[in-house]
Amino acid sequence: MDKLIEAIQTMHNPSVVGLDPTDQVVPAPLIDSFHEEVADQVDDPTEIPAMQRAVAYFEFNRAIIDAIAGIVPAVKPQIAMYEALGPAGIDTYEMTCEYAQSQGLYVLGDIKRGDIGSTAAAYARHLGGLTVDDSDTLDLWHEDAVTVNPYLGTDGITPFVDAAASADKDLFVLVRTSNPSSKEIQELELADGTRLYEHVADLVEQWGAGSLGASGYSRVGAVVGATHPEQGKRLRERMPHTFFLVPGYGAQGGTAQDVAGMFDANGRGAIVNSSRGIIGAWRKSGAYNAGMSADDALALVATSARDAAIAMRDDLGAALA
Repeated sequence: MDKLIEAIQTMHNPSVVGLDPTDQVVPAPLIDSFHEEVADQVDDPTEIPAMQRAVAYFEFNRAIIDAIAGIVPAVKPQIAMYEALGPAGIDTYEMTCEYAQSQGLYVLGDIKRGDIGSTAAAYARHLGGLTVDDSDTLDLWHEDAVTVNPYLGTDGITPFVDAAASADKDLFVLVRTSNPSSKEIQELELADGTRLYEHVADLVEQWGAGSLGASGYSRVGAVVGATHPEQGKRLRERMPHTFFLVPGYGAQGGTAQDVAGMFDANGRGAIVNSSRGIIGAWRKSGAYNAGMSADDALALVATSARDAAIAMRDDLGAALA
């Protein structure tokens, strides 16, 4: 986690941009512009819509990455948006991660995997890579960290912890998520009076105990939603060595004041995510029209994303000050 913390301190910005492209946040002129190019490259016309979007999504992501590099320390691509496009989408996910790293960004793969045994070990290759021989390991996904689901317990987490340690990478475990119905499970009261999410929080501290970095935080982080500010503040006290990934800022209703209590006394210990608020900022600019060119649409996307990222940085900075 030291790498991420250093990047945050360098940019004075504890925010991460979620790269979650969909047809609703990628301008239609950009998607439409690739139809003929893709149609010339495929034999089966049924493949065109997915491949057309895959190409457009990558160009969209690249424009945003170029616009925010040097402002934000990290990006968080959500793999589901890419898997929805099939093999072409998986290629776009991998290319997006690789391109973001090439621009100096920390890449947090939002994959939310969870399983046991050999299956968990296979999922953990997102971090550990594929060993070709005794001296060569391929980094297939180009991620610096991934998100994981703890529902299967320690058996489901240990392979990721081991892979993270061997590759010097990180993971973030779901603890108190931002969605409204999370309370149906996460707030269940246990026999000793604690809530289920509090028990998971204690486990996360244990799972990371053997990997404390120079910053005092372990490589096993926690996902704690901005929509639960009081619980997040108590979790910060309960988890002194756990770095927080905080979703729910902006579009989901979380504010900078809500997340301030999830940072430690030095203003460290957390990074706040915004997805639609950054990558969809062009929709609120008033400058978009459906007849504009793909190049003009991309320029608008980039400018709007940059402005929104700066505004978020300043908003968090003011709250933490």
